[in-house]
Amino acid sequence: MICAVNDRQVNSKLRLKESIQLIKPTRASSAKKSVRAGPPPKKKRAKLLERNCSVARTINIVSDAWGFLIIREAFFGARNFVAFRKALDIPRATLVNRLTKLSKQGIFRKKSVNGSPHQEYRLTKTGYDMYPSFMALMQFGDRWLQGKARKPLTLIHNACGCECRPTVACSECLTELKARQVIYRDGPGAGKEPAEVARVSRRASKDDRFLLGRPSSVSRALQVIGDKWSFMVLREAFFGARRYEQFQSALSIAPNILANRLSRLVEKRVFARRLYSSSPGRYEYVLTDMGLDLYGPCIAMLAWGDRWLAKGKLPLILTHGICRKDFNPSVICDQCRQPIHAAAMSYRLHYDPQKYHALTNDHLIGKPSQPS
Repeated sequence: MICAVNDRQVNSKLRLKESIQLIKPTRASSAKKSVRAGPPPKKKRAKLLERNCSVARTINIVSDAWGFLIIREAFFGARNFVAFRKALDIPRATLVNRLTKLSKQGIFRKKSVNGSPHQEYRLTKTGYDMYPSFMALMQFGDRWLQGKARKPLTLIHNACGCECRPTVACSECLTELKARQVIYRDGPGAGKEPAEVARVSRRASKDDRFLLGRPSSVSRALQVIGDKWSFMVLREAFFGARRYEQFQSALSIAPNILANRLSRLVEKRVFARRLYSSSPGRYEYVLTDMGLDLYGPCIAMLAWGDRWLAKGKLPLILTHGICRKDFNPSVICDQCRQPIHAAAMSYRLHYDPQKYHALTNDHLIGKPSQPS
């Protein structure tokens, strides 16, 4: 009996083992199936596209107000790290970052001097050609942001010997350009391209930081539009956008960033906010006279971008409504009506640059620094 019982026990154990072995593959295969049946892998986020635009390309290179101010100091003769830092009181890491980027983008050329480990940053021909854009920004600051104070400097056009107020004009008829007198159409470079990846953040609230250096109408202008998104919102306004959803659709901008820029541009008197629907309350953003006057600096930067970044394929072709001719924006002397460039200009300062730890080529009277 005992043997018989043991045989049955052995047989039952063998059957149990076999059943377990048969079950295991089934579990394994079901486990594999469950892995296959899991959620599909996440799709890659589609790249954002932005309008082909020489203004945007120019701003992508300069980056922000600090980039503009570094180039401004280069025109006044700053060449080394210490000179830029003293003149602008700029954070060290920020200065390193902007000088590195501007050098990679061809605005500066690094140059070792007399075997020294320290390098100088010399304006290239590309960087030097930004001078007319800076003059357009300066004139905007002089007209709208100077108040009752005396202008920081007076420009002299050496070619005609006159005190000069640079003007953004039509290259064909040499009359000053107004936003409402210009018609545009797509050029051979029109279309869209992948948006440049950039750190998206709220604009710094302390814009007076940009005024710590020398008195400057350029600095004051950059308080108003000294970052990429402010320029881009302004650009879309010149294309006809007025309402929040129009700006957001054209720029693919985060809602909080757009709300911040629109609010600031209203505060700075570039836009006027106007109710267009009372139920619910909705507003549109209309360019003021001051905002319309920013057209000159914008198309001066567009002209620089067309020359250096468009590779012969202009995104836009501009037609002047007064003379009915296609034109290139040109910054000219208001006295002799000839195009200005840095080599033909000198200036008279109305402040002591040493008081601001700033350089100038010849103290109170000087010429912009020459390209390297």
